[in-house]
Amino acid sequence: MTTNTTPPTRAGRREWTALGVLMLPLLLVSMDVSVLYFAIPAISADLEPSGTQQLWIFDIYAFVLAGLLMTMGSLGDRIGHRRLLLIGAAAFGTASLVAAYANSAEMLIAARAVLGIGGATLMPSTMAMLRTMFTDPGQRAKAIGLWSGVMTAGIALGSVLSGVLVEYFWWGSVFLVNLPAMALLLLLGPVLLPESKNPEPGRFDLLSIPLSMAAVLPVIYGLKEIPSEGWNVRYVVSITVGLLFATLFVHRQRTAAAPMISPALFRGRGFAPSVALNLVSAFGIMGSAYFTTQYLQSVLDKSALEAALWALLPSVPIGAAAPVATQLVQKGVARGQVVTAGFLIAASGFGLLAFAGTDSMWLVLTACAVLAVGGVVVMSQIMDLAMGTAPVERAGSASSLMETGAEFGGALGMALLGSIGTAIYRHEIPASAPEPAHETLGGALAVADRVPGLATVAREAFTSGMQGAAIAGAVVLAGAAVLAGITLRRVEVREQTCETPDEPSNLSPSGV
Repeated sequence: MTTNTTPPTRAGRREWTALGVLMLPLLLVSMDVSVLYFAIPAISADLEPSGTQQLWIFDIYAFVLAGLLMTMGSLGDRIGHRRLLLIGAAAFGTASLVAAYANSAEMLIAARAVLGIGGATLMPSTMAMLRTMFTDPGQRAKAIGLWSGVMTAGIALGSVLSGVLVEYFWWGSVFLVNLPAMALLLLLGPVLLPESKNPEPGRFDLLSIPLSMAAVLPVIYGLKEIPSEGWNVRYVVSITVGLLFATLFVHRQRTAAAPMISPALFRGRGFAPSVALNLVSAFGIMGSAYFTTQYLQSVLDKSALEAALWALLPSVPIGAAAPVATQLVQKGVARGQVVTAGFLIAASGFGLLAFAGTDSMWLVLTACAVLAVGGVVVMSQIMDLAMGTAPVERAGSASSLMETGAEFGGALGMALLGSIGTAIYRHEIPASAPEPAHETLGGALAVADRVPGLATVAREAFTSGMQGAAIAGAVVLAGAAVLAGITLRRVEVREQTCETPDEPSNLSPSGV
């Protein structure tokens, strides 16, 4: 490894325009995670899916997306990130059109699965393109900060957009909004975006594809179901099976001649800590969202659309979080200190949440805002660290690992914090309450008219559970702050090139 002493080329108007084009599909891919929150009732009335089909309509997108991220990131390194991005945009747009006019539950499930495939190509490709277009570290940090803010905001915007569209149009409109952005990407992408790929990637390891999916999907499935269903044996077995396949996947990457994910990525200083810290950051953000969305609707008795609109308020300060963090690093503040501060800010958000009562909307919204700001500060900085450390020819693989870690972290946050909250809730519900009341707050409210005072008791029990989970979340994020301070103390992002035959430093010059 030798340090590249050639000054990096600064991006101009063309690259920043291209960044704007890339942000549109990223926003839509992140929005599609939550875009069905308010559309499901209308879909159920129209297509009459079974209970199982309704679950798959909602979950299949996230499952396919998580399962294929590593495959698509590695594929982009091999065939070119611009090419994969445009293929994914075409697939995403086509599947959106099919989903909008689906006339059966099976057709909608299939369309959502293809949307997940398209989303898995778009997310790592957009980040890899940033790594290619912005070679100046300062400009790259700003671009990645925007990427992090857009992706975080998209999840919040998705639910609100679906509520508004379903209110004034039909449920298929939540998918049609994807078409203009994908058309713009297909039109401007070939002109504005450069192509980049590993010129000597080796053979694509086909065995790693099923191994990676077998490692990711069972774990994500088990973790997603535990908050609502509890530690059922089926879900524990699912997670165990996934972890076993994960062991096999790691062994395959260490022994294959041309692995899907090169172990050399983890030899880059700062990359492994970045993956771990990104996971913990997602743990906090998604773990808190599991409670706060229910709090607004079921404890404060807001309608779904009202709750979604109020939930937009914490998203307002997100736009300033990443740029401020980037400015601090560029002015000489150590990156490890900024990341540590981000975790402490997020932990203080959990601390505020621990003081919430059954009528504390503004406190809860403030806690959510503080949590989100801290999370985005962390995510923007460690994503920049990871992408600056990874070789350009492996940018897709590096990005996909970071995003897969975030998927795991989000599911783990909902599972562990959700389980803590549920355990406290069930402990505080009177034994004499009807059986549905012992399961969830929603179940208690459904039968509250039969038991005087049950609604009040259930809301107080849920709030107690949220407080307990918030304390646990604060402890985890405070521990992550300590970990960040230790692991990132001496990490520096250096532009490096590899001059060995196995790791060529040049990119394929096939782009514009």
